[in-house]
Amino acid sequence: MLAKLNQSFTRLTDHQDGGKLLLRVVFSVLMIFHGVAKIDHGVGWIGDMLVGQGLPYFIAYGVFIGEIVAPILIILGIFTRPAALIVAFTLLVATLMVGTAKIYTLTKVGAWGLETEALYFFGAIATMLLGSGRYSVVGPDYR
Repeated sequence: MLAKLNQSFTRLTDHQDGGKLLLRVVFSVLMIFHGVAKIDHGVGWIGDMLVGQGLPYFIAYGVFIGEIVAPILIILGIFTRPAALIVAFTLLVATLMVGTAKIYTLTKVGAWGLETEALYFFGAIATMLLGSGRYSVVGPDYR
């Protein structure tokens, strides 16, 4: 009985390409909000942190690639896997720059201090591993 119900439910909900599209769009739109905040408020604070670590200031502008350009490519399904890798790298760098103090912390509601960063990072990794699926504005050679 339960197996038959599970099979019926699976038939109704087996839309892997739709699931990939949903993950790509939601993940990327949420990531773009972070990039828009950098457009509105600038990347000066990022550049200052980089300079403090002995790195060149101009690297701060790379955040626009990781938080705007790559997510747009992911939404469109263009070079999805490399774009997702760029987003994952952006999250890794951001976490190393500002999040290491939260590694062993919990929030007031019991969430891990790096929960948001982890969700974005592993969302990017999952997108990289899954690819775009068939819903893309380009053909298979450019997905």
